[in-house]
Amino acid sequence: MTQHHTSAPDLDRVLDRAASAARPLRHTSPATRASWLRAVADSLDAAADTLVPLAMDESHLPETRLRGELARTTFQGRLFAERLESGALLSVHVDHADPDWPMGPRPDIRRTHVPLGPVLVFAASNFPFAFSVAGGDAVSALAAGCPVVLKAHPGHPELSRATASQVIEALASTGAPEGTFALIEGEQAGVSAVQDRRIKAVGFTGSTTGGRALFDLATSRPDPIPFYGELGSTNPVVVTPAGWAKRGAEVATGFAASITLGSGQFCTKPGVVLVPDAEALLSSLPDMSAGPMLNDRIRSSFETSLARLSETPGVEVAAEAARNDGGVRPTLLRTTAKAVIADPSLAETEVFGPAALLVEYASLDEVVEVLDGLGGTLTATVQGGTTVDDDALRVLDLLSEHAGRVIWNEWPTGVTVSDAQQHGGPWPATTAPTTTSVGTAAIHRFLRPIAWQNVPSAGLPVELRD
Repeated sequence: MTQHHTSAPDLDRVLDRAASAARPLRHTSPATRASWLRAVADSLDAAADTLVPLAMDESHLPETRLRGELARTTFQGRLFAERLESGALLSVHVDHADPDWPMGPRPDIRRTHVPLGPVLVFAASNFPFAFSVAGGDAVSALAAGCPVVLKAHPGHPELSRATASQVIEALASTGAPEGTFALIEGEQAGVSAVQDRRIKAVGFTGSTTGGRALFDLATSRPDPIPFYGELGSTNPVVVTPAGWAKRGAEVATGFAASITLGSGQFCTKPGVVLVPDAEALLSSLPDMSAGPMLNDRIRSSFETSLARLSETPGVEVAAEAARNDGGVRPTLLRTTAKAVIADPSLAETEVFGPAALLVEYASLDEVVEVLDGLGGTLTATVQGGTTVDDDALRVLDLLSEHAGRVIWNEWPTGVTVSDAQQHGGPWPATTAPTTTSVGTAAIHRFLRPIAWQNVPSAGLPVELRD
């Protein structure tokens, strides 16, 4: 991999072009932006035979997975385009003047949204298409009418450049202003861009440590800006007594598949599983195997995190599968609910890779105590029986206090792109729990509301005119 670092003068030129593009983009119609997103999607699909081999080489992910991920990425762009054209993403409210309004005469007031301005997006490592150069953050910002400055992930630099070239050419072919999209590289360029007054918001997917550092920079600026960070998550799963009694074999099989999917390198991997009988679950598991990790840095981090958690008092290694060619093997750790109640950090330590912590509980009251000690998480799952009993109802309600997405009798590693999707959650899952980074609602991160009072029709945005 050849790493590049965007120089300070080059970064300044990129940010200048993005700032210059912001006003023309603000005045584009939803239909125009929809045409841009479709052109980008078409361009990426046409370049699949070039892009996928690059992704395979740099990420070590298999071709089938990457072609599916690219299809998801282009679907996402077309879904935003469709919703822009239909008006589904507009949030418009009109209050006509009312002299008899109970609190006193009301003026004519109309509310819509405008784009924030240039958005800085940090690409993720584990989804080289769907959460990278043309991923959800970039697409939702473009749909909102914001120029995008994309900070490439060093884990797939050649793919990032090739994808960015497709995006820039597609945008230019449809008449998008120069500066609508640009790629920057290097840690210092990303840090400098976060602090630059021309950037008006940041989208980030990555580690809690890196995300928190950038969040602090964004919010400590003289002009603080929104920082939408998707960070760490252990995605707890509660197997109820009925769930184990009636669906034990299904639970074991689904769990094994979920923690090894993508070698456990999904932000929604179930990292903590509360079970009434850990020994029975362990004896029911099928053979597990994992593919290679994305890169050496992630593999090393996985091994370090796993060793640290396994050496914590009260935690033991319960099962280890065979090592793959890269020396990585799926690993299950084991502890008790009492140990987690005494030290909640056990259930909040993310091990990014094919590993999970089994937490054995003696009663549902112990489960409640464990859940009450948890922080925020992207997902939370209940594996119950064939019907929702009182135990399941109790757990579902508690999990809704912690998670952005609560799941019943399925596994969290699939994240569909839709209008109702919520991919977020309280800290430390994200820095902005009221928003989502997946689904069409993601557009609202990069828009701000504005009200127009007593303004004649000719001076109003088109969507507010009678």
